[in-house]
Amino acid sequence: MDSIAAIATGSAASAIGIVRISGEGCFAACDRVFRPANGRPFGEQAPRKLVMGEMLDSRGRTVDRGMAVRFPAPHSYTGEDSAEFHCHGSPVVLRELLSALFAAGIRQAAPGEFTKRAFLNGRMDLTQAEAVVDLIDAETAAAARNAAAQLDGGLRKVLEPVQDALLEITSRFYAVVDYPDEDIQDINPPEIARAMASAEAALSRLLDTCRRGQVLKKGVRTAIVGLPNAGKSSLLNALAGYDRCLVTDIPGTTRDTVEEAVLCGGVLLRLIDTAGLRETEDTVERLGVERTRKAMEEAELILLVRDGSVEVCPENRAHLEAEARLLNQVAQTGKPWLCLESKCDLTGPYAFSLGPIGEDASNPAACLCVSSVTGQGLDRLEAAVSALFPAGEPGEAGSLLTDRRQEDAVRRARDAVCRGRAALSEGLTPDAILTDAEEALDAIGELTGRTAREEIVSRIFSRFCVGK
Repeated sequence: MDSIAAIATGSAASAIGIVRISGEGCFAACDRVFRPANGRPFGEQAPRKLVMGEMLDSRGRTVDRGMAVRFPAPHSYTGEDSAEFHCHGSPVVLRELLSALFAAGIRQAAPGEFTKRAFLNGRMDLTQAEAVVDLIDAETAAAARNAAAQLDGGLRKVLEPVQDALLEITSRFYAVVDYPDEDIQDINPPEIARAMASAEAALSRLLDTCRRGQVLKKGVRTAIVGLPNAGKSSLLNALAGYDRCLVTDIPGTTRDTVEEAVLCGGVLLRLIDTAGLRETEDTVERLGVERTRKAMEEAELILLVRDGSVEVCPENRAHLEAEARLLNQVAQTGKPWLCLESKCDLTGPYAFSLGPIGEDASNPAACLCVSSVTGQGLDRLEAAVSALFPAGEPGEAGSLLTDRRQEDAVRRARDAVCRGRAALSEGLTPDAILTDAEEALDAIGELTGRTAREEIVSRIFSRFCVGK
């Protein structure tokens, strides 16, 4: 393949900047832009060891002094001859160095092209390639650990026993058909049944990880709802750790949704602070209320905030009735929700009633008293969120399905295995089961990249940044 180059450390000024090069003839090009202090040609430098020298522009003038390292094929990230230049992270210096490489016959790398070459050269499968971008995009330590374990082949290791079981079925069948004179033991229905049952169980366990994997990767879309002045914005500010939202005593201050990502109980919550739900003649506020309802529809978790300072008495009947209607509305969404009684620093925690909730509605996962001022009760909120979205066992790291593509491929594989088991139980001959086993293998091959179509591969690598 031709040689490619890109800045791997972004465009902002930094202490250190890195330019990556890979492809046939890259060492010769590096000789034109790097002058080692030891006087030896770049291609003769010790592999995988940094060497000091001068970075040169396209006219051979020194633009910086730094380090360079070469990675001879096949022991490199891409599987090709590769190199890196480590210099000061000045955008000007990096651009000059990159321009000098272009003048030496190297072209600009496309987004994700280094990793795509690693995949094409057999250095990683598609699940590992996806883990690279997941690791770059990770927003929590748990997400980073899962991506790192998947990059180490965690998902492939789960799939290999399934592939082996299905390959045993297909290969022995074809061996008997193609070589009838050889002493090859025919595979019998009980063996097929055991192999298919084992494959189905493994694929089902893998599908059970979808929710945890997607929560780990994308977080949980969470709507904070309540009546005006219930303490919604104060709660978001408390969870975010800074004043993200404007807070006043005037009802209806929040007129549009405000979003913020926070870590709560080890779970990434993508919080949406919404306008207070009430009937209003204000056009702008009414639009905010409509967005609140839409946020509730799209949310995966709802935090219902109640004003704990409102006394239960006849004078507050209208407020309490509006609150009861909102309780029913939230409960009837069918989504997980938590009921939070705010301002317990003013009232103190006490047992409270949820009021009249419809018979067809579910109760909240937890009822908590919290104070956004003192932080009281926020630890219990974290525990409740963690219980709703458990991280799973530590040993699961790397074996979670983290996107829809992976889920779809595993589901198709399991469905094919299920059809094969059903056909076998109905008395069909082993040759009839062969099509289902091969279909399952094709789906797994699509997941790992062994049989993936070019458009699928291209779509995956289009998510990458330039330089990776």
